[in-house]
Amino acid sequence: MSDELTVQQVQQLILSRPFHQWLGLEVVALHDDGIEIKAKWREEWIVNPQGRYTHGGIVAALIDLAADWALVKHTGRGVPTIDMRVDFHAAAQPGDLIARGKIIKFGRQFSTAEGSVHDMNGTLLASGRGTYFTAPPKT
Repeated sequence: MSDELTVQQVQQLILSRPFHQWLGLEVVALHDDGIEIKAKWREEWIVNPQGRYTHGGIVAALIDLAADWALVKHTGRGVPTIDMRVDFHAAAQPGDLIARGKIIKFGRQFSTAEGSVHDMNGTLLASGRGTYFTAPPKT
């Protein structure tokens, strides 16, 4: 894609998906090789009422989204995930989360990107890496 997308354009693309709306995603920043996204915490994310931990699936989804959308400056769209690995480092407690995605290798058909999720204090909660199908859509 020849034209650079702005934060506002990426925000519009992300919020065109109902799941992303439900997550309360806000694009904080775009970088040459990535993206930073804030997710507004929701009570429905809790998996353990006593410990008040956020479900790991929500955290994994944020890693996938950040890695996927890090590729948007090159593709102009979100791209399908082929494979993904997530490592959990600490339990996510109630509060907004920051997801950061970074391109590792951009290829013509397949690309690799990393994602991480942090709490608002900067604590690393989870990290992961995925492979994404970045070939242009067939016309």
